Amino acid sequence: MKAYGAHILVIPYPLQGHINPILQFSKRLASQDFKVTVVLTNYLAKSMKIQVGPLNIETISDGYDDVGWSAAEDYIERFETIGSKTLADLIDRIQNSDDDDDTPPVSCVVYDSFVPWVLNVTQKLNLVGAVFFTQPLAVTSIYYYIYRGLLKVPVPDGEMFLIPGLPLFNVLELPSFVSDVESLPHFLRLLVDQFSNIEKADWVLFNTFDELEPEVLNWMAKLWRVRTIGPTIPSKYLDKRIEGDNDYGLNIFDTKRAECIDWLNAKEDNSVIYVSMGSMAVLKQEQIEEVAGALLGCDYNFLWVVRKTEENKIPSTFRKDISTSPGSEKGLVITWCPQLEVLSHPALGCFVTHCGWNSTMESLSLGVPMIAFPQWSDQPSNAKCIEDIWKVGIRVKVDEDGILRKKELELCIKEAMEGEKGKEMKKNAKNWKELAVQAVSEGGSSDKNVDEFLEAMKKEKVIQNNG
Repeated sequence: MKAYGAHILVIPYPLQGHINPILQFSKRLASQDFKVTVVLTNYLAKSMKIQVGPLNIETISDGYDDVGWSAAEDYIERFETIGSKTLADLIDRIQNSDDDDDTPPVSCVVYDSFVPWVLNVTQKLNLVGAVFFTQPLAVTSIYYYIYRGLLKVPVPDGEMFLIPGLPLFNVLELPSFVSDVESLPHFLRLLVDQFSNIEKADWVLFNTFDELEPEVLNWMAKLWRVRTIGPTIPSKYLDKRIEGDNDYGLNIFDTKRAECIDWLNAKEDNSVIYVSMGSMAVLKQEQIEEVAGALLGCDYNFLWVVRKTEENKIPSTFRKDISTSPGSEKGLVITWCPQLEVLSHPALGCFVTHCGWNSTMESLSLGVPMIAFPQWSDQPSNAKCIEDIWKVGIRVKVDEDGILRKKELELCIKEAMEGEKGKEMKKNAKNWKELAVQAVSEGGSSDKNVDEFLEAMKKEKVIQNNG
């Protein structure tokens, strides 16, 4: 019978951008001989491709077993009501199971900060609760200020804000749910409610690293037991200590790997612009047309990810226009791609990104300069950090209608690829890459934090066994 360090239950929020980082953290725990069970919603478990190696998968209901996650307000309430019951039932079944002699009882639950009700369930069962934030410390501190009533919403236009550990932010650099409260008010409540019971959490974990956000980390560490454990991307691209860890392991979309990598392999080093707006952003047709025009007009090759649901917005002649001659394409348009492989490919020059936190962390970890084109949520604040704090990117300017015009994007691409600012961005990106690798390598800041967490879980298992 295998002697596990402890049994840890991990509960992500059911969106791809939340699943990937917490799943990667789970694999790091499992590599240290801990039993790790990832809990997915019923819909996700049957709709996603799952290849998670040493991890176990269990399911609970969010009340939407046939359709999955919804942006509607009632989803949040229903997930809490039904999820609380089905999670408690799952833990009870695991704790009282005698089917598998080598499976110890659960002693700790790591849960996404978007589902704080999980802590209420675990506390009733006397389990350790560790909240996992998939967004950066900087953005989290802004939401905490709102929770404390120190930042009033709606935010007046033209006002500047100073948060401990951060530079001045203007309204358009705040998260979209703060700058435009009326758009999705229940989302802002979801984000503020992350702190509803945080003082009761035993651990507060962040997908970032000490060197990236030191000042805001020092401030936040005075509030809670904060530990950074990132970057949470597959080990192949960082410390290479987890054998076979080449991919996240869960994908909502089909990746066109062979087509994508074969195309990149035929391109010269630093010659490709990679464009992706992530898994959720919906662009206006006018915006798609402006991006298409800029990519056609620039002097570089490009790889453009346009999800199937957005493909109909691409100009009808675009694909023909990018084929300069048979077998020699200036650009490749693809519905989804293996982003880590793309970002680490020598052909890549820069990344036009929506600035989602996962994409930002991947870019920093792989030393890729960015053109920041934020859409919503935390992305405007991430773009602020990318340009003004970490100095690895350029934020595009949009017009009065919120549209990034062809000429502006062409100018940003030219500056990033060959301008003086672009040279500085590349130099800084290389430096952040080195610091990211150091953080998760043996003896690094994140590595020490993970070890501290695991040692505490071993002690908790002993206490539980002697209880």
